[in-house]
Amino acid sequence: MIEPFHERRGGYPRGVTHDPAPERPDAAPGDPAPEASAPGGTTPEASEPEWWDDPALPWKHKPGRADIICMSAMSVVAVYALVMLPLRPIILGLAPHLLGSLGYRTGLVLVGALAAIGDRWWPLVLVIGSLMAMKFDWVYWWAGKLWGRNIMDVWSANKSPRTQRRWEKIWNGARRFETLAIFVTFLPIPIPAGVVYAALGAAGTKLWKFLAVCFGSALVTTAGYMALGYWIGEPAVQVVDTYGRYLWYLSIAILVGMFAVFWYRQRKGDAAGAAPRPRP
Repeated sequence: MIEPFHERRGGYPRGVTHDPAPERPDAAPGDPAPEASAPGGTTPEASEPEWWDDPALPWKHKPGRADIICMSAMSVVAVYALVMLPLRPIILGLAPHLLGSLGYRTGLVLVGALAAIGDRWWPLVLVIGSLMAMKFDWVYWWAGKLWGRNIMDVWSANKSPRTQRRWEKIWNGARRFETLAIFVTFLPIPIPAGVVYAALGAAGTKLWKFLAVCFGSALVTTAGYMALGYWIGEPAVQVVDTYGRYLWYLSIAILVGMFAVFWYRQRKGDAAGAAPRPRP
């Protein structure tokens, strides 16, 4: 029989007492001892989560350089859209060729109407406007390639169940009807183009093919909008001339509406945060 250490060596060294650790009532022979808790009653595993470990972000890992660049590009797209919202009426009245060259439909229609009364700049606007109409499409394709389905889950997190089901169908349909899905996004139909492009990126569509179909679709639809303006002709120009007298008022109204929506959402969010929570 092998004797314990303290029995074989004549006991413990001086100053050391033998206080056996309390055993757990449910402990079985061979079970590991419980880990010591850190000061404050927390275990090492209960540390604070990393900043990137957030359900509101599309990645499920520590973001790399590509993740940061893509997210920054999407932020730039959002800021551009907000800035252009009140500026579009002003540009339409003062420089319709510029608005058409940026790929906006109202500017393209007006350039077509100007072509009906002798304007010769429409071919240049046709080409540049087609390119600018697809200027940000690659960003959403890249987001889908990087994050897959997670990016749509982030976008649809605060949407209604009906919208979520609709986006689910669009996501699946885009993967099935690749070229047709891209073309439809350039038509005046309320389809979330970002969802379509992200779905194609996640499905593995080649970038060159994606951009080629986007440019072809943009060229066809841009020509269609300009043809519509050419068919309307001078009456469209007269309407825009009359509209130009009030474009500043319209831009101010859009700005006021933007601030009102922002204030309402902020107030609604504050009220939701201050609402009493039910006791567990």
